[in-house]
Amino acid sequence: MTQTVNNPFFQRYNTPFETPPFNEIKTAHYEPAFEEGIRQLDQEIQDIANNSQPATFENTIVALERSGKLLEKVSSAFFNILNAEADDEMMDISQRVSPKLSESSNNIFLNEKLFARVKTVYEQKEQLALSPEDAKLLEDTFESFSVRGANLSADDKEKYRKLSTDLSVLSLTFDQNALKDKNRYELLLTDEKDLAGLPESIREAAAHRAKEKGKEGWLFNLTAPSYVPFMRYSALRPLRETMYREYMSVGNKGDEYDNKEIIRRIVNIRLEIARLMGHSTYAEYSLKRTMAKTPANVYHLLEQLLEAYKPVAVNEYNAVQGFAMGAEKENITVMPWDWSYYSEKLKDIRFNVNDEMTRPYFELNNVKNGVFGLATQLYGITFKENKEIPVYHPEVDAYEVYDADGKFLSILYTDFHPRDGKQSGAWMNSIKEQYSEADGNDSRPQIIIVMNFTRPTETKPSLLTFDEVNTLLHEFGHALHGMLAKGKYASLSGTNVYRDFVELPSQLMENWLTEKEFLDQIAVHYETGEKIPQELIRKLVDASNFNTGYFCCRQLSFGMLDMAWHTQTEPFEGDVIAFEKQAWARTVIVPEVPGTLMSSSFGHIFSGGYAAGYYGYKWAEVLDADAFSVFKKNGIFNRETARSFRENILSKGGTEDPAVLYKRFRGQEPTIDALLIRNGIKQAEPKANGN
Repeated sequence: MTQTVNNPFFQRYNTPFETPPFNEIKTAHYEPAFEEGIRQLDQEIQDIANNSQPATFENTIVALERSGKLLEKVSSAFFNILNAEADDEMMDISQRVSPKLSESSNNIFLNEKLFARVKTVYEQKEQLALSPEDAKLLEDTFESFSVRGANLSADDKEKYRKLSTDLSVLSLTFDQNALKDKNRYELLLTDEKDLAGLPESIREAAAHRAKEKGKEGWLFNLTAPSYVPFMRYSALRPLRETMYREYMSVGNKGDEYDNKEIIRRIVNIRLEIARLMGHSTYAEYSLKRTMAKTPANVYHLLEQLLEAYKPVAVNEYNAVQGFAMGAEKENITVMPWDWSYYSEKLKDIRFNVNDEMTRPYFELNNVKNGVFGLATQLYGITFKENKEIPVYHPEVDAYEVYDADGKFLSILYTDFHPRDGKQSGAWMNSIKEQYSEADGNDSRPQIIIVMNFTRPTETKPSLLTFDEVNTLLHEFGHALHGMLAKGKYASLSGTNVYRDFVELPSQLMENWLTEKEFLDQIAVHYETGEKIPQELIRKLVDASNFNTGYFCCRQLSFGMLDMAWHTQTEPFEGDVIAFEKQAWARTVIVPEVPGTLMSSSFGHIFSGGYAAGYYGYKWAEVLDADAFSVFKKNGIFNRETARSFRENILSKGGTEDPAVLYKRFRGQEPTIDALLIRNGIKQAEPKANGN
């Protein structure tokens, strides 16, 4: 009883902007809140389903949309913490509540009375004179029931109920296995000779990492700020190979954290669900609610890009191979653990630019302010740090965000550095979505962006690589999509859009990083305060398409692998490693390494919502290149272009078909031409001289 009385989830948050009181929330509070949230949602669903009044848009569709407030409240806090600050107890709770959440969801979508009411309203849609947003909510609600088993027979509903519950637990276990396996590997170097090639900043970070762990020497691990520079600069090939093999064996060691059997089970469950729904593959089932619509359309894009980029990638590999043989004066084959090392050296020679030259100009706080400043230039929004807002870790900062007219827009949390309990990579999430309350008041969102950036040391602040700055811009683009949302319904708000459309705002933001005007604004030396030299900016811009063919083929390999897993027509019982090698064989540029495996840590497709959807990064890249061509034409800080992008894309969320929204902004259908031109694969058409 005490837990219930003192549980913050059961009271209205007495915090600035009703943000979660992370300073008061204890681990013991979560499960009672989940239990009560599920109970309340179940009662709300029963009330809607058993309503004696005829089904209407308001008493059925909108009532469904507004249900489950407590459960959403606890879930958003819990799963954000689980991804960013997990411990064993949190992971154990997740394993216990996941089946209950799956059961709760199934109790909604498999409720025959409820679906009958939804179907009644849906069949009246032509007579209801709904607004486009209301019509989209009705369509999405009906489709959600359809794809989650509402039309199945009683026996098949029970099958779906079990399959979906098993799938939710397996996905969670996959993620946690990968995190635990990744975290347990450390490379501790105690002989300075083993640091050959590593810049001083990387050595200092490794020494700082070792000291934090109570060890002597230089500590490297598989987090991005450690692994990436080690592979890029270490002159010791055997150590690079060791690190690469460890990185590519996460979840693939045949022990308690091995994910191969989990992959088989996830893939087969997804296939079985697709078959229950009348589809031959999971991709066919999953792609119905995307811009691509069909596996054939996905493969068409991937094949188009492969045809354009692979010859370029092969030439790039040959250039690095030739450079490596010349540098080593022996006939070596550039292997995956060599690629970053030799290509970085070749880039340095060609363009005379590298991360160690640019790091001093990319101090984290200054870059963050520069990215915030870009949003001010484009959209007029401003940021104000508020230290009174509770955060879940001392490294997290919270900001109030205001529109150009001074109206409150959002709360933005930033979390920048790796920790043991934190998933790898970078992401944006919502703690609370934007929506209009029943009384018409605009309930503004709470957004979080999470990274794994280079940490400060005892002598230096956090100095970012060019790629890390790019990552910040990417996730901030997602944040803008959430913060600038303006709609009636949370389920259609912000990033709740088609999966192959969601990366457009994030990838669009990356374009500014290779624009001289923007670099000149954000890149300032952390010691001298001097702006980055124009010559260095020119080199960064000139080097922006270095190895673009290789990087495109790498992304295509992930897309091909994802589609291969999810276009299976029969249950998979084979060798996971062999399957992976065959699936992406045509996209591979650097020689394959027997025994290595990416699938076992490929969280995007096995636990992160991108199953049969990883192609979306390339799909959205075509859109972002096309969209940025409008900014280039009108001026990269042009307020009118930004206003149009905000009104037609960022604020709309999922309220309308994304193809319609994009065409409204662009005025025409996109093609891959803008992307090919941007990457130097194709020449732009010469401008008419006007004569």
